[in-house]
Amino acid sequence: MTDRGGSLTVVGTGIDSTTQLTPGARAAIEAADVVFYLLADAVSALRVEALNPEARSLDGFYAPDKERSVTYAEIVEAISSEAARGARVCAALYGHPGVYSAVGHDAVRRGEAAGLPTRMLPAVSALDCLFADLGIDPGRGGLQAYEASSFFETRPTVDQGATLLLLQVGMLGEQGGAQTGAVAGRFAELVEFLRRQYDSGREAVLYEASAYPGVTPKLERFSLDDSKPPTPSILATLCISAQARQGQRRGS
Repeated sequence: MTDRGGSLTVVGTGIDSTTQLTPGARAAIEAADVVFYLLADAVSALRVEALNPEARSLDGFYAPDKERSVTYAEIVEAISSEAARGARVCAALYGHPGVYSAVGHDAVRRGEAAGLPTRMLPAVSALDCLFADLGIDPGRGGLQAYEASSFFETRPTVDQGATLLLLQVGMLGEQGGAQTGAVAGRFAELVEFLRRQYDSGREAVLYEASAYPGVTPKLERFSLDDSKPPTPSILATLCISAQARQGQRRGS
């Protein structure tokens, strides 16, 4: 810690931190007195720790039966209080720190409210990877993107001509920090709702971006008409788009 006033920089490591960590994010991590990180894989964690020996994981705030809203509030408090004590703090988050990231935005708001120098740096998100891997241009036909649980609860109107993305579908309806067996039933109910919104035979894709160079993304294609849809993994995004490139049906 230095004798200078505290500050907060929120960065993203991208999905594949070995190729997508930006020079700006790297510089912020290296210059920080304290780095807090919340990442999806061990390789990314090791890279952040190599850049700054004062890096600390935030994984310990999670628990299977603990509400995520409580976890998020505790994480933001840990980040903000360190900056308030005078440290130059960097929070390194998986993907883009401002895309479907309550922690990233809440930490920035806390820092600004405390009058601290605060900024968020852009990064590669799972959405960016999806557009590239599936050959989708969100400018063609438009884009509807929702957090899956929110979509499941509110059932908004679906535009058949636009790409529909439901993020965090692997945690559909979950309040705690871990996926439970109830997700499969909820997802089947979600697929049935979507089936009624689209023409017969519409294809959907469960997509998971690759976290490592040279490794292909995980794609599981299925029809909304299938009687038994697959169960999404915890990192999956559901995509329904007329633009999506065709591939093998399951596990392509």
